[in-house]
Amino acid sequence: MKLKIIDQDLLKTKAFIDGKWVDSDDRSTFPVINPATGEVICEVVSCGKNETRRAIEAAEKARPSWQKIPIKEKANILRKWFELMVEAQEDLAQILTAEQGKPLFESRGEIAYGANFIEWFAEEGKRIYGDIIPPPSNDKRIVVIKQPVGVVACITPWNFPNAMLTRKIAPALAAGCSVVCKPANATPLSAFAFTELAVRAGVPRGVINIVAGKTSEIGEEMTSNPIVKKLTFTGSTPIGKKLMADCAATVKRTSMELGGNAPFIVFDDADLDAAVAGAMICKFRNAGQTCVCANRILVQENIYDKFITRLKEAAESLVIGDGKNDDVTIGPLINEKAANDVIDFIEDAKSKGAEILTGGNRSEAGNCFIEPTILGNVDQSMRVFNEEIFGPIAPIFKFKTEQEAIEIANNTEFGLACYFYSRDIGRIWRVGEALEFGIVGINEGIISNEMAPFGGIKESGQGREGSKYGLDDYLEIKYMCLGGIDN
Repeated sequence: MKLKIIDQDLLKTKAFIDGKWVDSDDRSTFPVINPATGEVICEVVSCGKNETRRAIEAAEKARPSWQKIPIKEKANILRKWFELMVEAQEDLAQILTAEQGKPLFESRGEIAYGANFIEWFAEEGKRIYGDIIPPPSNDKRIVVIKQPVGVVACITPWNFPNAMLTRKIAPALAAGCSVVCKPANATPLSAFAFTELAVRAGVPRGVINIVAGKTSEIGEEMTSNPIVKKLTFTGSTPIGKKLMADCAATVKRTSMELGGNAPFIVFDDADLDAAVAGAMICKFRNAGQTCVCANRILVQENIYDKFITRLKEAAESLVIGDGKNDDVTIGPLINEKAANDVIDFIEDAKSKGAEILTGGNRSEAGNCFIEPTILGNVDQSMRVFNEEIFGPIAPIFKFKTEQEAIEIANNTEFGLACYFYSRDIGRIWRVGEALEFGIVGINEGIISNEMAPFGGIKESGQGREGSKYGLDDYLEIKYMCLGGIDN
């Protein structure tokens, strides 16, 4: 499949180890498939344990010299990388849409979003401050400094193949770490493309390494290799738990951005038009394939019918199709299995009494396409309440009181993101403080940006990405006690 990109050198198919694009030892490859058409875009080198070990060793070799580079020089390199990504936005978006499926306007937005993390941490790295602590006696001085944690392993998913990696790599490099990255096998091309831009920006050899392919072998090497000091992962909660357990043997630092089950609460004093608009972008962005999508939409009973009518109209206006077409507003799911899983959610809800208000079927556009679906008469016995939905299903739950909404929302082991709409300032404070989630969107359906801390609580993970707090996950605190000052 030929991609319509200006800079064909951005389309890489080999692993990137120690500053070189290389084949795997056994010359094996795997296909990258366009989910909208089923076409094979290209074959990509399939790496395993040995290639991953060499990538880790290359990162360790490069780390000391990268750490010693003055922070302003690091910042200049990162800034150049940001500028190159902005210049290549359209090419990067075309690559992303081809391998992942999301509409081009969403891909362009993701490229800008991902680049913003590089720009942010280029500056935030200049603010790695320590402390001087008052000593217990006059002959001592207490100094606290922050140093890079070391080699960082990054594992990322397919739903945001550009941004999920940049928001890990950028703070790691700003802190003085080197990285070994494993992008999802469904979407490795985005990672390869922005790595090529990192090389052009002047990131030294070995500081960034990218391997895709044999997932279990790569993961096992990352979690067991003592050179790796930290692992950061975005993906499902079950896999995150396994990775944490595997990292325990060498006591690695971990950051985990795991699954979600986001409630979206609409109170009867809400701006209904704003709530519908927020629900649409929060639920149907990326065909519902985000960890912060509105998973459970809770609507107060006296506005339930009005909300459903307006949401149904908005959902039926979405245009399904190949993301490369400018008029398309909702693309395919990542593969046919994902589409089948979504159909299973719908069938389960129907069997337990849910009403399909719109959608509910596979689209004529292809096997990976699911119609935007709204479910009414939904209750807590259904899978759509208890499990993360990675697809365009909007189940609508009815509630009576503020306290009931809070209890329903918190009734989950997940705690990543939540949303609610209200114009009552007292309610905003009460509900915002009572919801057990790491991120709360209030009268807002889009919550992610590079300046804010992204992350969850409970079984949705640990650590934060973005903001000033996102740098801390890549730093160790060292306390130095200076004695003999009076001598």
